[in-house]
Amino acid sequence: MDRGVLMAAMGPHPASSLQPAVAGAESYSDAEVMLRVKAGDQSAFDYLVQKYRRPLVSFMYRMARNTTAAEDLAQEVFLRVYRSRQTYEASAKFTTWLYRIATNLAVNHARDTRHERPEVTVSLDEPDEETGTTMDLADGKITAEEALVRRERMLAIRGKVEALPERQKLAVLMHKYQQMDYKQIADVLKLSESATKSLLFRAYETLREQLKEFV
Repeated sequence: MDRGVLMAAMGPHPASSLQPAVAGAESYSDAEVMLRVKAGDQSAFDYLVQKYRRPLVSFMYRMARNTTAAEDLAQEVFLRVYRSRQTYEASAKFTTWLYRIATNLAVNHARDTRHERPEVTVSLDEPDEETGTTMDLADGKITAEEALVRRERMLAIRGKVEALPERQKLAVLMHKYQQMDYKQIADVLKLSESATKSLLFRAYETLREQLKEFV
């Protein structure tokens, strides 16, 4: 039953359908929307799935380096959110709770599959690791040679991020790619803000040193 509810929520939804799903959703915090899920409002759950599906799949892909695994892991996160709805308490930001679930799943998956070969392809439509922009080769904005150079840089950055110690890697992924602030990351990783800043400082220093040739 839970999986059926999730599949319905993760199905295609036109943008216009999100507005009536939770009346005035933009005026609610995510925690308040989750409390509506707790109260039995299925449309509230649909809204959260549609809002966070893409960021979660992106986060999981950067951890798992496998498209199918990323989709499956994101689905499992939402299943756990739904199954935990009755015990949910809005004592912290919803994103903190969500990414704590995601992080635990991602870390366990990474440990279980550490000997498997990750996908190494880079799509021209995949956001640049540094700028977040896409490679618009089809539009003639960059040349084929420039696309190859950018692909090489993206793979290098990706490899160095993956090689970071586990907590540094998680902090970088949340900070750089999920746009989470120090406090959010600290809450997810159960660290102090100062410890989180130090963690990120060390990670970025390592990356700058190892990626000098691409700067």
